[in-house]
Amino acid sequence: MRVAIDSNDQDFLEQLHRMCGGTIQEICEAVGVTATAVRQRLGRLEGQGLVIHEVVRAGRGRPHHVFRVSDEGLRHLGENYRDLALILWRSIHQIEDESVRKTIVRNIADEFVQKYGRVASDGPIRDRMVQLQNELISHGYDVEIGDGELPVLRENSCPYQDLASSDPSICEMEVDVYSRILNAEVSLTQCCQDGHSFCEFQVQELTITESAS
Repeated sequence: MRVAIDSNDQDFLEQLHRMCGGTIQEICEAVGVTATAVRQRLGRLEGQGLVIHEVVRAGRGRPHHVFRVSDEGLRHLGENYRDLALILWRSIHQIEDESVRKTIVRNIADEFVQKYGRVASDGPIRDRMVQLQNELISHGYDVEIGDGELPVLRENSCPYQDLASSDPSICEMEVDVYSRILNAEVSLTQCCQDGHSFCEFQVQELTITESAS
């Protein structure tokens, strides 16, 4: 998922990329703001890994710093897979052979399980949820753990908003992924698609029979 930056920083990053990098003075002239403002933005974007700088020595003059968009920044600028994801998901569900369709969806779920990694299945359920929470946050998810009769994993924004609005089966796949990662029974109890402000997944230990299977 994309690193979350505000619209002004996004515009600044795009401008820096169009410039192919530059010094503080060159950037100031290009974007029309003060050196202080430029330094603040560069510092913030460097801290997020989206900008790098290098020291350039030319002739007898003092060395100067040139700031450029990093490889991670380039991935951020080009990371817009929304339309492709929608087309691919719809195409999968248009496959008439049910067994083929289910195999493809299962393979996608397998990839997510591998990406986020299984947690220690013998630890307390809340510890497992914290491991999953940390992994999801590292991938840009806005998630937290809530308390109740059973612990819940809460996504404060739907990561598949457009997909889920047209096909709720993406939510079923997400439940399957979390169940397998946590080695637990997971159920979707609240969903953004139903008008809630977050998606909430209730988690409980598997029964002995379920664990054995």
